[in-house]
Amino acid sequence: MIQHVLSSEVNGFDWYDITHPSEGDFNELATRYNLHESTIRNCFEVGHLPKIEVYPDYQFLILRSIAAKYPEHSDVLIELTERISIFYGDKFIITVHRAQIEWLDKIKQTPADNAKLKGTKHVVNLLVSQALKTFEHEVIYTFADKIDQYEEFVFLHSRRKPFMKKLYYLKRQIDLIRIILTLYQDLVEYFHIPERVSTFHRNLHDLYKRTDTLYRNLAENTSQLLSMYFNIESNHTNEIMRTLTIISVFFMPLTFVVGVYGMNFVDMPELESKYGYPAVLLFMLLLSLAIYFWFKKKRWL
Repeated sequence: MIQHVLSSEVNGFDWYDITHPSEGDFNELATRYNLHESTIRNCFEVGHLPKIEVYPDYQFLILRSIAAKYPEHSDVLIELTERISIFYGDKFIITVHRAQIEWLDKIKQTPADNAKLKGTKHVVNLLVSQALKTFEHEVIYTFADKIDQYEEFVFLHSRRKPFMKKLYYLKRQIDLIRIILTLYQDLVEYFHIPERVSTFHRNLHDLYKRTDTLYRNLAENTSQLLSMYFNIESNHTNEIMRTLTIISVFFMPLTFVVGVYGMNFVDMPELESKYGYPAVLLFMLLLSLAIYFWFKKKRWL
């Protein structure tokens, strides 16, 4: 579906937004704006990471932003992020995406006379900024809160294993986003070269640096949290082994004496007892249960 967002009569350039693209959507636009076949083909291929390609008549960008909703245990690019492809020249912008993108819809609803829409470069700068802001928003309002929760699990809860799967996927998500942000650098630097620098471009550069720093710190915190978790678990295991070793030391000489000498006594009243055997079995069962509940109380199981 093609939507004519801005027209050249009002803004001096045309902005076409294509949702759920088909090859037929590009027939007229490709001819009118001399779009290269390879860039059109890229719009239909999934899995592309952010990039910019410069052609004689236009520039082609691929952006990634955090998906509005994604599975908590997802570390797949196409589930965690949304993609938008952008063709732009001096007189046109074409945005292409498969699904509705919330932040893009808000930009399309901006009044046509807004200063942020006064030129194609301003619009593209706005698109890149809003895509980056989704990563900044996610780290501030989602990832940082998760890290705080997991720190509480590590230091205040005795049983820590259930959260490990969540922490693993959080680390995978952060690592994937850091790869995306690394590739965003080429886009940001392209707009930040001296002959193109403006207030909008400086703000974009600052936003990128801030977001990249946030994720770098978050990645370090996640790695440190994992390291602390394994250290705590190792110390906990050592405590268990020390306790069990002490208990074993008490029983080793007793077991040795019984093993070597045996129960070689003439007077053993229990051998003549009618209930001796079931009583011993019951005692062993109760002893096993007592050990089990003691282990549970100590949170060793």
